[in-house]
Amino acid sequence: MEKIAYLIIRVGIGMSMFGHGLVRLPQLNSWKEGMMEDFEGSILPEFLVTPFFYILPFLEFLIGIAMLLGLFTRNAAIVGGFLMGVLIFGTCIAENYSSIPSQMIHMLLFVCVIQFLPANSFAIDNIINKG
Repeated sequence: MEKIAYLIIRVGIGMSMFGHGLVRLPQLNSWKEGMMEDFEGSILPEFLVTPFFYILPFLEFLIGIAMLLGLFTRNAAIVGGFLMGVLIFGTCIAENYSSIPSQMIHMLLFVCVIQFLPANSFAIDNIINKG
C-alpha cells in the first residue's frame, strides 16, 4: 500500500506543477505582465523579477512532467521544493499572504516525495536504473 500511496502523492504534485506550467506557457507574456503588476512597488527589482517570471512556467511544466513520469524524481523534487521556497519568499515580498498555504502544501509534498523515495516503484527511474 505504501507504493500506491507514494504514487498518489507523486502524481498529485506532478499534476499540479504540470497544470500550472501548461496553462501559463501559451499566454506567457500576458501572464508575466500580470505578475509584474503584483510586484510593482515591492523591494524586488524588475531586472530580477522579469526573467524569473519567464522561467517559472517552464520549470513548473518540466518538474510536473518529471513527477508524473517518475523520471529523475529525486532531483525534480529537490528543485521543486527549493522553487517553492523562492515562491514563498516572493509571495511575502508582494504581500500576497493568501497564496502561502498552497505553496507550503506543495513544499510539504515535495518533502514527502524525497523522504519516501524508496517507495517510488511505479516510475521510469526504476526502468533506467535496472538497465
